Amino acid sequence: MHPVLFEIGSFPLGTYGLLLAIAFFAGTALAKRQGRLDGLAPAAITDLAIAMLIAAIVGSKLLMVVVDLINGAPLREVFSLGTLRAGGAIHGGIIAATAVFFWKLRKGQGLPLRITGDALVPGVALGQAIGRLGCFSAGCCYGTESHASWATTFTDPLAHAFSGTPLGIPLHPVQLYNTAANLAVMAVLLLARPKRAFQGQIFALYFLVEGLGRVITETWRGDIDRGTGWLGWAWLSTGRLTGVAFMMLGLGLWIFWNRRKGTT
Repeated sequence: MHPVLFEIGSFPLGTYGLLLAIAFFAGTALAKRQGRLDGLAPAAITDLAIAMLIAAIVGSKLLMVVVDLINGAPLREVFSLGTLRAGGAIHGGIIAATAVFFWKLRKGQGLPLRITGDALVPGVALGQAIGRLGCFSAGCCYGTESHASWATTFTDPLAHAFSGTPLGIPLHPVQLYNTAANLAVMAVLLLARPKRAFQGQIFALYFLVEGLGRVITETWRGDIDRGTGWLGWAWLSTGRLTGVAFMMLGLGLWIFWNRRKGTT
């Protein structure tokens, strides 16, 4: 669509990068608002969010590199300017950010683990939804060919140069499907918050519904370089593999924390 929003001299302002910044600020604002419901300090939430953002950026690119290497991509392509520009594999970012979340709270940040997780995840879902609009603008994470009335045809050569996006072919706007799915995840979490039966329930619920949503939307993904055919099954992509893992993690946390309702 519009990989480069505009240029200032010779410096291009990428639409993806701008939307990623908006996603971070919007997600953090929602997390702080949710945190206030449980008396969490907004400044502590912001500090944690910044650490998780850095981890998410690194984790997204790392998972993308690992998948490319496993798939036999040439080193010159894996470690290239295109890799630096690419957003990466979103679930790699979530995995890394979750690891940093647990690590920082175990170190003692003045934030209780479970209710902090409950506060953060609606903002994470919102950030993902906005970030997917960045993917749509850049042309990355594109869909399979489609002849539906809402199919999108990419024409900007930069989209092909940066992400290998097919040009002139109508595709499923799977990035927008993911945006809708992430907004639905956010809505589910916000609606469930007043009915929370135990601390950590919203955090666990996020992994359940996010994983399910990703398993479904992978149906229309067309960028096969993200990793497909795991364990010899053509349908098992990296997104579906991590989506199933997320659902298992969410279910495990739900059961474990439900049995420990009286602790934090």
